[in-house]
Amino acid sequence: MTKKPLIVLTNDDGIKSPGLRAAARAVMSLGELLIVAPREQQSSTGRAFIGMGEAEPFRYELEGKRIRAFAVPTSPAVTMRHAFLLLADRPPALVISGINYGENIGNGVTISGTIGAALEAANLGAPAIAMSVVAMPEFHLTHSEAISFSGAAHFARYFAKRIIARGLPHGVDVLNVNVPENARCATEWRWTRVSRAAYYHSRVEETVNGKRFTGYETRLDEMDFESDSDVRAVILDRVVSVSPLTLDLTARVSREERARWNT
Repeated sequence: MTKKPLIVLTNDDGIKSPGLRAAARAVMSLGELLIVAPREQQSSTGRAFIGMGEAEPFRYELEGKRIRAFAVPTSPAVTMRHAFLLLADRPPALVISGINYGENIGNGVTISGTIGAALEAANLGAPAIAMSVVAMPEFHLTHSEAISFSGAAHFARYFAKRIIARGLPHGVDVLNVNVPENARCATEWRWTRVSRAAYYHSRVEETVNGKRFTGYETRLDEMDFESDSDVRAVILDRVVSVSPLTLDLTARVSREERARWNT
């Protein structure tokens, strides 16, 4: 008998996150789930390798069904190493990273542990989705029940079904999906590019001993964001942003531009 597609789920908010649970519930009927997630909060760790840790079995139940799950005291990217190399009994058909508290858009996307896990999954050979929902910064490091994941869960299932059936578009390694708050099933989705503009900015304040960081904030200037960008789509137009990402970070420099620069 052919086994069901293996779907691996992870995140950067920790294995107890309601966002991870919402993603798992959304796709549990599409295949066999394996959850391998950080034991604790790992936001903003990017694709960092922070120790290999030891995977610990974690009791995880959905709709009365026990899901095979492991918590690992390490970064999201390393959890993917555990999932692929130590825990999965066959190659995953899909990896879903998220659903993340807070949007991952603009030129700082590689800071995100959600994105880092998806990129590492792609590096290990599986198509991946990074799922995030818009939330105010004060919720980013929480497991607050004030954030609704229903819209993002719908789109997690929607894109998971398409990828399992069709694969990713040629040349794409990761779909970075950002969902507006209060999105519904009927909310439009749009192909976008990652904006070259900054969306998150560090807050700095003066102290008697000099300057110090006090966190981060979002700043929005419509003139800064390209018409086809992820920021414009999800924040200004309030549609679902779907940005195709690639592991190949090489800039596409034309022959004419190389000749001009070399002169």
